[in-house]
Amino acid sequence: MVMKVYSSEFKADAVALYLSDPSHTFEGIGKDLGISRETLRNWVRAERARRGESGTTSTNTKDFLVSEATRQELEAEIAALRAELKTVRKENQKLATERDILRKATKFFAQEMTW
Repeated sequence: MVMKVYSSEFKADAVALYLSDPSHTFEGIGKDLGISRETLRNWVRAERARRGESGTTSTNTKDFLVSEATRQELEAEIAALRAELKTVRKENQKLATERDILRKATKFFAQEMTW
């Protein structure tokens, strides 16, 4: 198997493309550029090591900190969703019971018709 040699400019552009958007994947960028995902992953690792970054993402941990107001909003939304889920499950159980009753009734009346 022949090992391809890529220019440093190509490598830098590939890494910059990957790092430009958090939604990019090694697989997707690799396919677009005609390189394996592992090759791109190694280039990105090397660039991050050169910059002194750690981890697999380029986002800072401060981006993940949630303010108290946001936390309360999320907890309220979770509570509302749990209440809705409870209601939906109750309705689902009611519909399942009704369905079972109708199935039994259908069998009963189908037997009556055959007599």
